[in-house]
Amino acid sequence: MKPAEVKKITPILFAQELEPCIQFWTGRLGFQKTVEVPEGNKIGFVMLEKNGLELMYQSFSSAEKDNAATGEAARKGPTFLYVEVADLDAALAATKGAEIVMPVRATFYGAKEFGIKDPGGHYIIFAQQGAAAEK
Repeated sequence: MKPAEVKKITPILFAQELEPCIQFWTGRLGFQKTVEVPEGNKIGFVMLEKNGLELMYQSFSSAEKDNAATGEAARKGPTFLYVEVADLDAALAATKGAEIVMPVRATFYGAKEFGIKDPGGHYIIFAQQGAAAEK
């Protein structure tokens, strides 16, 4: 059997309200909103993009309307993302005010990293490879 060709993997994060999550990624990290699907007077789904990287958010209620079984599973989160950055200090400055769940540390694999919780309750670890050896 020939393996399937994987062209891209895009995480979908689920949250009660998407507006604070959108502001976090666009306002702090420079992502652009490429698709927005309304749900009443709120946003039910959004796609965000920057330099070929893509991230999606969907509201819990929108997920439940799409598929009851997966909608229920979406509430069980949170999700954990590992984000490699070119400059850890810039990422730290951009996320100032977010809840720090892991202070800056050097890892055994040579990265320097820190972790935050995003407005949707997901954990994001920002890492700069090779930075632990530089300092």
